Amino acid sequence: MKRADEMEKRYEEYAYVLDFLPHGRPGVRITGRAGYRAGALVQLVGEDFFTLLEALVKEGVTLKPHDRVYVGKEAREEITYIIGRIGYDELTAAAKAELPAVISRIVLNREKWFVNFFNTAQAITPRMHALELIPGIGKKYMWQVIREREKKPFESFEDLQRRTQIPNPVKLLTKRILEELAGESKYRLFTRAR
Repeated sequence: MKRADEMEKRYEEYAYVLDFLPHGRPGVRITGRAGYRAGALVQLVGEDFFTLLEALVKEGVTLKPHDRVYVGKEAREEITYIIGRIGYDELTAAAKAELPAVISRIVLNREKWFVNFFNTAQAITPRMHALELIPGIGKKYMWQVIREREKKPFESFEDLQRRTQIPNPVKLLTKRILEELAGESKYRLFTRAR
């Protein structure tokens, strides 16, 4: 049975800049698109699904790492068009260096969604719980989270940390998302397969 997000195609609406390449990237040629010419490229990470993207930037626009840009279907201000999804190994060194900070920022901005994950996470297999897939959370912390959320749902990262003694949930979630993007994980909790 397919998951709900696999049944309908959903796209990123907003993304954060990881790297701005004013002269493009070696080995990437924009061809086959009438009216478009090679120019500045930008590497991005999506806000909702952490999709890694590469896009052509409009002429005269300069972007900086951590800038939030619209990449949805409607008219875009900074982006001419999305070239496509890219893999973690296709990111530039600068983009890889910025990725952890940008992911942490997204996790903090979407705190309510991630706290809800801790409130609703279920077992993936009879022997493995989704919470155990987060680095730093083993059986002990998993059971603490389950016991505490039965008493009262978590309201914030601070509440989660205070009631379960899990050290820095944002850092742990960021590490998990990075593992998924790098392809080091069998199960995907927060990202989509390329």
